[in-house]
Amino acid sequence: MTVFTVHQPPPRKNEDVAPPERFAFVRDGFHFWAFLLGPLWMLWNRLWLVLLGCIAVMAAIQAALWAIGVSGAVKFAVAFLVAVLVGCEAGTLRRWSLRRRWSNVGLVVAPNKELAERRFFESWSADAPPPAPVPPPSMRMPEPAPDVIGLFPEPQARQ
Repeated sequence: MTVFTVHQPPPRKNEDVAPPERFAFVRDGFHFWAFLLGPLWMLWNRLWLVLLGCIAVMAAIQAALWAIGVSGAVKFAVAFLVAVLVGCEAGTLRRWSLRRRWSNVGLVVAPNKELAERRFFESWSADAPPPAPVPPPSMRMPEPAPDVIGLFPEPQARQ
């Protein structure tokens, strides 16, 4: 089974809640097209900052390998390993680019995207918006300390 994260876009000017057609379901796992055609995959998915970072890192790695004086086979092997890394982390790169404005509203396990969409939206009530995203543990407010310490939840007078 495949794991999908569900991302809700910010509502537009005339919307209270973004329509379900605009939600993004990002698959976790290996992305073949990101491995094979990394920069084109990044352009297709509008990952501009990721593309610029990838180009800068690849240029720096290739320049360092050239300065060391390694053979062409080693340069090819390093480029191949970076392509494998991009293929493995493509879903994470896409989630990273969505995190600035979109909110993560759920996680769905399904064999394909269509069934993941169906499962997510069936769990939704028809008249309620999606559940609010859960803040990370570092952003949560601490629980208030209870007034009573011990086995009994409320203080009682002794008789």
